[in-house]
Amino acid sequence: MPFCYDPEEALCVLFKADKKIGRLIKQVGGLDFDPPARLNPFEALLRSIVYQQLSGKAAATIHGRVKALFSGRTIKPTEIIKMPDDTLRGAGMSRAKVAAVKDLAQKTIEGLVPTGAQLRKMSDETIVERLTQIRGIGEWTVQMVLMFQLGRPDILPVKDLGVRKGFMITYNLDDMPAEKEMTDYCECWRPFRSVASWYMWRAVDLANEK
Repeated sequence: MPFCYDPEEALCVLFKADKKIGRLIKQVGGLDFDPPARLNPFEALLRSIVYQQLSGKAAATIHGRVKALFSGRTIKPTEIIKMPDDTLRGAGMSRAKVAAVKDLAQKTIEGLVPTGAQLRKMSDETIVERLTQIRGIGEWTVQMVLMFQLGRPDILPVKDLGVRKGFMITYNLDDMPAEKEMTDYCECWRPFRSVASWYMWRAVDLANEK
């Protein structure tokens, strides 16, 4: 399933709403991610847990090792429950993350985690409320699912250091903005704050290339 919005329309709206975003869009080009046609909430959340507080390369390596434990195929909640903790730890997961994925598996079996079809019909707020009941899954993790798995248009992850650093770079600030300061300013990005946030990450990438 594609985005829940028209990416081209989003870029046009942001370009007109904010000159500095417009300049960044010109530098970066169009969006280069696409939400999956089929959503497996369990696997998406498991991946998000693995990726927490790690660099992309390190997280991808550990996630690959975890998938290899299941021969690279779709991982089932019942299989995670049965997998010994030490085996998951051997793949590179911390004790806290092992406990989190086990809780995710148990709550998926119990029905707390909606199916992909159910998630697509739920509001952003309801999804956050529902999924943050899982151990180790906070608002940021759910926001990543909303943005990259469900393609929701108006998510603003103000707790994300990359987004805040990108904002600091884009707006030539001396320090990273406070969450409230950024939230207030980013009202002008509505209803496409997800797209603008993605460009904040790209601003950091551009700065690192210099």
